[in-house]
Amino acid sequence: MTIGPYRPKISNVSNERAYELLRRPIVTEKSTAGSNFGQVTFEVPVKSAKPEIKQAVESLFNVEVSAINTLLIKGKMKRYRGRLGRRSNYKKAIVILARGHNIDLMLGI
Repeated sequence: MTIGPYRPKISNVSNERAYELLRRPIVTEKSTAGSNFGQVTFEVPVKSAKPEIKQAVESLFNVEVSAINTLLIKGKMKRYRGRLGRRSNYKKAIVILARGHNIDLMLGI
């Protein structure tokens, strides 16, 4: 018997939880270039898991997700009025959509 890494069981994500998971789309030059290859980038909570993010995207946008890459971005040290402060850590999820599926983030603008 081999012991693998711990993977929490993810049940179906509710609609309310799906909106909590996808905090905001990240629109930068790099993420916009990725949209040509079927990639969409979102900011997600630090504690979120890939299966949760996948279910949230599939349920909210009615698309098929083929893969998800996540990155943990460490907060930077910044000064404000001479005082040192620190920005919050956050997690970025790069969602790769299946062929023929797309999400248009600029539709409502």
